[in-house]
Amino acid sequence: MCAAQVFAQIGAYTWPALLPVFMTDWHLTNREAGWITGVFYAAYALSVPILVTLTDRSDARRVYLTGVALTTLSHLGFATLADGFWTALTLRALAGVGWAGTYMTGLKLLADRVDPMLMSRAVAGHAASIGIAGSISFVFAGTLGPWYGWRHAFLAGGVVTLVAWLLVFWSVPARERRAHAAAAGALFDFRPVLRNRSAMAYALGYWAHTWEMNSLRGWAVAFLAYVAATTGETAWLAPTTVAMLMGLVGTWVSVAGNEASIRLGRQRLVRLAMTGSALCGAIIGFVGPRSYPLAALLVLLYGLLIWLDSSSLTAGAAGSADPARRGATLAVHSMSGYVGGFIGPIVIGWILDLSGGMSVKGWGLAFLHVAIIMTVGQIAFRVLAPRDLAGDRSHVRTTSQGVSR
Repeated sequence: MCAAQVFAQIGAYTWPALLPVFMTDWHLTNREAGWITGVFYAAYALSVPILVTLTDRSDARRVYLTGVALTTLSHLGFATLADGFWTALTLRALAGVGWAGTYMTGLKLLADRVDPMLMSRAVAGHAASIGIAGSISFVFAGTLGPWYGWRHAFLAGGVVTLVAWLLVFWSVPARERRAHAAAAGALFDFRPVLRNRSAMAYALGYWAHTWEMNSLRGWAVAFLAYVAATTGETAWLAPTTVAMLMGLVGTWVSVAGNEASIRLGRQRLVRLAMTGSALCGAIIGFVGPRSYPLAALLVLLYGLLIWLDSSSLTAGAAGSADPARRGATLAVHSMSGYVGGFIGPIVIGWILDLSGGMSVKGWGLAFLHVAIIMTVGQIAFRVLAPRDLAGDRSHVRTTSQGVSR
């Protein structure tokens, strides 16, 4: 399943990787570029409550294969049909629907099959596969685009997703519906999920996290290209390479952060990550444009801090869920996150245009707004005070103390 996720998502960030090329060739404004980036997450947020919740009643494998097929169609469609703002917007929306049928449904396949004590690490492994694919995606597109053109970059992404479809079709066995699923209540009744205080705390934390993550991932290449152009410095690492390293560092630290959550406490780790990323977001746009090496290092640091609590938040939601409503819980969690992921890149482009275009002031204010959102998310997380999970040492200590009393 994790190997399939690498193949399924290896073309996911072809658009942001080649964003400077599209803005030049199609004469896009920053707002238009932001909308094309953000619509992917909007389509995801609208589709995920339906597609992931369906896995509470039917085999997640079937939904996953449908999602991968839609992802393949979106890549092949972009390679052959895209010629401007509206076609790009439509095809990236289709890719978002495919992502909704692929990301959390893949996680659901794992969550339904692992012991609760191993849930946290299974989620971290799944997140690592997604992170590796996303990281490779930048260099994958950044290498093919200059050599063969952006259409061939999307075409290659579509071909690779077929490998994911075949891998799951042949290797993951179908599964019968569980007996208790029919008694779980109305399929799309999310009220029990919304009443789950711990799950909602992790969901609101994920909202701020994904707002921040997609803002950086969607605009990092454009930001670094701006710094290189204005400083006149030689880019010792190409912007797409820095973006790839950012994703790889983020993947590693996401898994390491989850291990730290198990040992130190999930709430403590999440609060630490949120504080660090908010501080970095407040300065990166103002300080980074001074030199390209500084900007690249700040992007890597920012990515590290952003991804630090990624697996911890999603594992928290999965572990806090009623097993009969795990699909619905992950749907709400993911929808919450990607609503933020949709808005963030658009607001970045909006702020840049209102500031008169790309400038130190524009980038500073653009990233500063992300720091403010992260602060709001941290306040919500603290107020709801979620619980740690079975397998977390802090949870075990609390349980033991309760038994001794």
